[in-house]
Amino acid sequence: MCAERRSGVKPKLRTRGGMTHWKLWLATAGTLLLLPVLAGCSAETAPTTETSPGSTTENGASDSTTVTVNKPIEENEPAASAGLDWPDFRNGVDLRGIATSDLPDSLELLWEVPTPDGVTATAAIVDGRVYLGVLHGDILCLELDDGSEVWSYRSIESTDPDEFAPGFNAPATVTNTAVYIGDEDGVVHAVNRENGEKLWTFSTNGEIKGGVTPLSNNRVMVGSHDGYLYCLDAESGAEIWACETFGPVNGSQALDGQFTFVTGCDKPVLRVIDAEAGQQETEVPLGGLLIASPALLEDVLYFGTPDGEVIALAWQEQRTVWTWSDPRRGQEIHSTPAVTDELVLIGSGDKRLHAIDRETGEERWNFETRGAVDSSPVVVGNRVFFGSADRTVYGVSIDDGTEVFRHVAGQRISASPAVGHHRLVIGTEGRDGRILCYGAKE
Repeated sequence: MCAERRSGVKPKLRTRGGMTHWKLWLATAGTLLLLPVLAGCSAETAPTTETSPGSTTENGASDSTTVTVNKPIEENEPAASAGLDWPDFRNGVDLRGIATSDLPDSLELLWEVPTPDGVTATAAIVDGRVYLGVLHGDILCLELDDGSEVWSYRSIESTDPDEFAPGFNAPATVTNTAVYIGDEDGVVHAVNRENGEKLWTFSTNGEIKGGVTPLSNNRVMVGSHDGYLYCLDAESGAEIWACETFGPVNGSQALDGQFTFVTGCDKPVLRVIDAEAGQQETEVPLGGLLIASPALLEDVLYFGTPDGEVIALAWQEQRTVWTWSDPRRGQEIHSTPAVTDELVLIGSGDKRLHAIDRETGEERWNFETRGAVDSSPVVVGNRVFFGSADRTVYGVSIDDGTEVFRHVAGQRISASPAVGHHRLVIGTEGRDGRILCYGAKE
């Protein structure tokens, strides 16, 4: 979970179909060589490795730029029909997981699309289309009505089906003109939303698991497992700043005004980063690390920890409001909570969805499944939907945790739902993974 910044060549020694994806960065005599971490939050360029194939400078020397550009992005605004859309990981920079589209009272499986290696990422739903990265190395754009393919984009330029293409564990982010997703080799891809053509790529030195966050002034922000948080120009992909996080950035960035939040591996603190300047503003003492994305409401961050705790942290006051845990069954929490005015709803490795009173930190109810709940729940009115490793998609009542929907998908689910335009979309894992869409049949 915590590792020093690595550099060097990256042989692709990985497998698919739900098995562990791993990579060796620099090996000598059978030993993994780790290089020292560079220090400091800085607006200067941090080292990156990838370059545009065959690019040269005017004098013929090799150009070490990390950016490749095919065509510019004209705008970097949120998707237009935001009332029904789900344009990013948790439907907004507060990451609260609240749908602005409703769902029918009775849900049915409307369509499914097979994916060779499965899905762990969260889809975006914008203007009647689904945008999603899959582990086979493709970004897909599908019609929400029937799942038919509009376009697909591959993480490498090669069309050879036997050549390994880095997959996508990160959620999609959709703006008026572009789709942004980072891949498991640490490359950020900006793709034309209408036709799937590459706009630009930007390379980091570690896997990207969190979503890309649009910022003001036509910029975007993304964290990497290489221990840096990056701000990029949305039109060109050029690096604006790189701020060191002293550990891998595992999730998407919650924004409170101009501030965002990360933890490192060097000490138990929450680092508050000024996203305008690209510099650390302050540190807040913390009882655990962020291994998933936090949710934000009224200057309080809500998140789970590797120790099975759920923490409410008033970051401006540098005060822990409450901490909840079940000492009998504490397991790692990889789920990002859904936060309403009254409840914090979060999945856990203990196979349950927990509903915690937002004010007191006391558990109101829990719903038990037969597998880990790494999926991040989504609130739709008075219901909450999520997936489980027990191969099932669930819906339960927010009031008392009573089950109101169940569909046995037949494959493990760690992906989170996306809800937009009266449909719910979620992916399943494994070699025969699928993209599933639920709604009401006409």
